[in-house]
Amino acid sequence: MANDHLASRESARHPETRPANPRFSSGPCAKIPTFSLDQLSDAALGRSHRAAIGKDKLKAAIEGTREILGIPADYKIGIVPASDTGAVEMAMWSLLGARKATMVAWESFGAGWVSDVVKQLKIDAEVREAGYGEIVDFTTIDFDTDVVFTWNGTTSGVRLPNGDAIPADRAGLTICDATSAAFAQDLPWDKLDVTTFSWQKVMGGEAAHGMLILSPRAVERLESYTPAWPLPKIFRLTKGGKLIEGVFKGETINTPSMLAVEDYLVALDWARSVGGLKGLMARADTNAMVIWDFCDRHDWIDNLAVDPATRSNTSVCLKFTDERIKDGAAFAKAVAKKLDDYNAAYDIGAYRDAPAGLRIWCGATIEAADVEKLTLWLKWAFETVLAEQTEAA
Repeated sequence: MANDHLASRESARHPETRPANPRFSSGPCAKIPTFSLDQLSDAALGRSHRAAIGKDKLKAAIEGTREILGIPADYKIGIVPASDTGAVEMAMWSLLGARKATMVAWESFGAGWVSDVVKQLKIDAEVREAGYGEIVDFTTIDFDTDVVFTWNGTTSGVRLPNGDAIPADRAGLTICDATSAAFAQDLPWDKLDVTTFSWQKVMGGEAAHGMLILSPRAVERLESYTPAWPLPKIFRLTKGGKLIEGVFKGETINTPSMLAVEDYLVALDWARSVGGLKGLMARADTNAMVIWDFCDRHDWIDNLAVDPATRSNTSVCLKFTDERIKDGAAFAKAVAKKLDDYNAAYDIGAYRDAPAGLRIWCGATIEAADVEKLTLWLKWAFETVLAEQTEAA
């Protein structure tokens, strides 16, 4: 009876309308708003990716990426295995070791790259770290070393606001994991020598494929330096001291999913329809601002990012600040579960290594109207869980 009474009480109090699409996961992220499986009917299924039809579609994915992101014509773009992780690992294993490295991290994925370089590659590296919600001061970094960093901390909601601190005359390479930044944030290509991302973030694509973007400086390093360690086949970008050009023309190292490729092509078409990169960035900014304004209006929740200039407009991370909350982790988990149970928001719990709280994806495939509705549900869930925990105590 008590549970029935509680359910009735909740039903009477909760908002009347739910987000049309409650998928706020930070990866894989929501599909494009116009998505339908029928849009994939032109996929080259059952055909070799090395046949003309497969090569054409893979090349279209590469050149569509260049077009939307404004990547310089002399930069190489490749589709590689194992999502963004594969692209980052390929870059580190192929390029690092020629000079000292600086590993920069302010969240779990950046910390993972630190671990791989220090414990696996065992190269000479300085490690610069900041806690969740903060960021490393890039003006203090030696860019005559090879610098590895994430542009947007997917698990911390903290991003690099710009690339102003990266000098044009740097001697080292910059290797940037931009997986939750690409298509939503303005990436300064002249400051980035290696950039990686996956389709499953801002574009709402399918997982398993990564993008590797190389500047001429990165290509020069590849062709003039051979790492001391052996490279697995899926990491090899050169042959006989020369770049394997085919990788950057759609001749992938291993077999890609042509269904996933078609899905990405559809997403690129949608990106064009909303105004290209500027349109995508504006959508993400609008979505994130809904959450930021909500936090400003309520004293029990706040952005995890300490400096507003570093707030992510994609993976917006929040923390509960109400002093009545006794167990932050349990409270945040209960709020996320409440929203999931009522089909108001799926998969918005903080990342497992991050501080207790919520993580709400606000990338371009999300509709601002859904974020507005989510905030009403978020307020309801907070009040409901707080009342339940107070009553239980």
